[in-house]
Amino acid sequence: MKTKTGYVTILGLPNAGKSTLLNALLGQKLSITTNKPQTTRKRLIGILSDENYQIIFLDTPGILKPAYLLQEKMMDSVVQSIKDADVLILILDVALDPGGEKTLKDAFIYDLLSKSKKPKILLLNKIDLSSQEQVNELIEKVGKTNYFKRIIPISSKLAYNVHTVISEIIENLPEGPKYYPDENVSDENERFFVSEIIREKIFEHYKDEIPYSCEVVIVDFKEREGRKDFIQAEIIVERDSQKGILIGKQGTALKRIGEESRASIEEFLQRPVYLDLHVKVRSKWRTDENMLKSFGYPGEKE
Repeated sequence: MKTKTGYVTILGLPNAGKSTLLNALLGQKLSITTNKPQTTRKRLIGILSDENYQIIFLDTPGILKPAYLLQEKMMDSVVQSIKDADVLILILDVALDPGGEKTLKDAFIYDLLSKSKKPKILLLNKIDLSSQEQVNELIEKVGKTNYFKRIIPISSKLAYNVHTVISEIIENLPEGPKYYPDENVSDENERFFVSEIIREKIFEHYKDEIPYSCEVVIVDFKEREGRKDFIQAEIIVERDSQKGILIGKQGTALKRIGEESRASIEEFLQRPVYLDLHVKVRSKWRTDENMLKSFGYPGEKE
């Protein structure tokens, strides 16, 4: 049997369940997930390999109309991921968007569906929170558009129907050699995942503007034989008032973030670590081209 290999880009509105889907497809937690929109900022590669196929998933930020430079960078990564894809997956949250209008009538998504010639699969997510009648009506309604090669009801959270999704993806992948060794599950390094875990804890504990005003930078990462790994991280905020909230009275809030982050990092790395957290103010970093570039976001368009 010939090997099939290709890139599959996961698209959707904020909070549609893209990252939860990626984790379900891979059978392990790779992408951070919270109940807040715009948790994902950078595209993440997740790799699923078997004897006769390799699927390279691209988890992307939620599709939105950018309000500032950081969000423009996020949308740039979505556009690039669409260009890189062999297969496109659109995920629609039937609990938040039961009729599909919010998703399918989004200007960016509509333009993509009507113009792109790449194979497209629609996943109706969170069917566990909807009725079978609603799901059937939506399948019939969307099926008439002829945009999609397949419409599959799923539950990312319960990993329901993920094998059907994988089978459909394989069906549409081009034949070709694998791009990565079978044991690879991502092309990102440990620093990236550590920074994402810390950011996930901030999203879980803070409301309003705090999570969206924070970036996490790994300053130092030392593997030490016979001792705990040393990780020093900076949480970047835009204002002194945000710094005060993150640190909390007598440092209690930052200590809680540090303890929870360290536990999750140790679980991910499968080894003990010493985590040293600091909070730094970088005014208007979300609109600063140079700072965004230093934080790993794409540079200016040529």
